Amino acid sequence: MRTKILAAALVATAALTLGACGGSDGGGDKADKAAAEVKGGQKSGQAIVLDKGTAKAKPDLVLTDTEGKKYDLLKETKDRPTLLFFGYTHCPDVCPLTMSNLGIAEKKLSKAERDRLRVVFVTTDPARDTPGRIRSWLNAQGGTDFVGLTGDFDTVQAAARPLGIYVEKPKKEKDGSVTVSHGAEVVGYSPKDDKGHWIYTTDATADQYAKDLPKIIKGENP
Repeated sequence: MRTKILAAALVATAALTLGACGGSDGGGDKADKAAAEVKGGQKSGQAIVLDKGTAKAKPDLVLTDTEGKKYDLLKETKDRPTLLFFGYTHCPDVCPLTMSNLGIAEKKLSKAERDRLRVVFVTTDPARDTPGRIRSWLNAQGGTDFVGLTGDFDTVQAAARPLGIYVEKPKKEKDGSVTVSHGAEVVGYSPKDDKGHWIYTTDATADQYAKDLPKIIKGENP
């Protein structure tokens, strides 16, 4: 079992190369690149703030939540600060680290802030990630109130593509293992316009999220 970070870096002129986590009982070596204008430079782990006009639209996505009910992302997160992450529960490192960092950070918020915030995990491995498995996995990462979604793979992939997040269909290897490759970014949406204004890479720590979330919840740049 291994996971490889395929790419996660800012190039010199503020173009963003998105990162990816690949492999579950296997490996992946492909990477997808997307560029977006960002404001200035930032230290490792800090949010990448998208320039005006390049904010990302929230995906029009309807999937199944961990209670087996339909979940309309646009409807359920309208006017709410939202963090969106694509990953899978069999991931050995990047996905649990990202979700646990968010779980730790969320616990440092006030109750009112927690009630407003929505953290949404969308599986890139729906064949194996059942609603029950996602719920247990999120709970184990400290995200007992995180939203977990699963559904048709093509729907998930189509939702990730406009965000510049790479999602590849899980591949079963000859030895029976499964390789899953996907972008490892967290996209933050403002409650003011429901647009994605902030992107976090795998360098973001629990402390960084804890510092930034109160501002994101207000729709302010961290």
